[in-house]
Amino acid sequence: MHWVKYGKIFEPKPEYHFIRSHIQMPTILSCGDRLRIYFSTRPKTGMSLGTFIDVSTDDPSKILFVNDAPLLELGPPGSFDEHGIMPTMAVQQKDVVLLYYTGWSRLNSDAPYNNSAGLAISHDGGKTFERAVPGPVLGRTAHEPYSATMSWIVTNSDSNTLNCWYASTIGWVKDEGRLENVYLICTAHSTDGIEWQRDGRPIIPTVLPNEAQSRPTLLYRYNRWHMWFSYRGSHDFRGGSDAYRMGYAWSHDRIKWHRDDSMAGIDISPEGWDSEMVAYPCVVETPSGPIMFYNGNGFGQSGLGYARLAG
Repeated sequence: MHWVKYGKIFEPKPEYHFIRSHIQMPTILSCGDRLRIYFSTRPKTGMSLGTFIDVSTDDPSKILFVNDAPLLELGPPGSFDEHGIMPTMAVQQKDVVLLYYTGWSRLNSDAPYNNSAGLAISHDGGKTFERAVPGPVLGRTAHEPYSATMSWIVTNSDSNTLNCWYASTIGWVKDEGRLENVYLICTAHSTDGIEWQRDGRPIIPTVLPNEAQSRPTLLYRYNRWHMWFSYRGSHDFRGGSDAYRMGYAWSHDRIKWHRDDSMAGIDISPEGWDSEMVAYPCVVETPSGPIMFYNGNGFGQSGLGYARLAG
C-alpha cells in the first residue's frame, strides 16, 4: 500500500480569533458531502482546546467552514480536563454524536501532566457538545497507574459492543534532565461507551528503545484489519532524529497484530511542512477511497494535511 500526499490544507492564521497555534490530532466525522475535522488548537500558550473545520468530501483541500470557537470549555479546578481538551474519536450513534477526547491536567510533581479520556455528546449533528459524564471514562487503574488516552473505536454490529484502541503510559524516562512520557497501544471493550474493560496489555511490539506509540487508526480492507499509528523515541523527538514516524500493523481478528512499518506507505517529505515528522493519522473511508489526515512538523504546529490510498 502507498499513500499519495496532497499537501497541507489548513494552518493557524493571525486572523483567527481562537485558532492561534497548532492543528493537532485530526478526528473525522463523515457528514455526507462534507467531512468534519475536529482537532486541538492552542488559543494561548499552555492551553489546548478542541474545535473543527468542515471540508469537502470530494476535495478535502476545499474548506467549507471554520468553527473559530471552542467545542468545550476547560473543566473546573481539580478535574481531569482542567488544563486541556484534545478530540480523539467521533462516533455517530443514532441521533447523537459521541466525541471522545483527551483531558490534560498539570501535576505539581516532576512529571509535568496526567492524561485521561473524557466523553462529550452532541444533539445537533456534531456542532456543539456537552459533557456526557463529569469524570473520565478511561484513566488510571490499579494496573495502569499513569494515564490512558482513547484514540479509536470500532462498533461490533453483531453484538452492539464497542472496541477501542488507546495509548497507555507505562512510565516516564529522563532525557537531558527532562521527564518524557512513554506510552504503548492497548485495547479495551465496552457495552455502553462509558464503562470499559481492559487489562493494560500492549498489543504492538516496539522497535525503538523507550518507544512511545499513539493515535492508532483502523481500516478494514483486503479481508484484514490495517492499523496506522504514530511512534517516536524518547530522545530528540521534538523535530530531531527520534521524531514521530508512521507505524503499521495488520490483523485478521483485531486481537493479534503483526507489525511491519515498511508497509506504512507514508513518511516524512524531503522538505516543507512535514519534513521533520508525520504524526496522528486518522483514516476515513470516502466514495473515492480511503483518505488519511495527519499532522506534520511540531506536533501540528505546521498545520494539517491529507493523503489518498493508492493501493
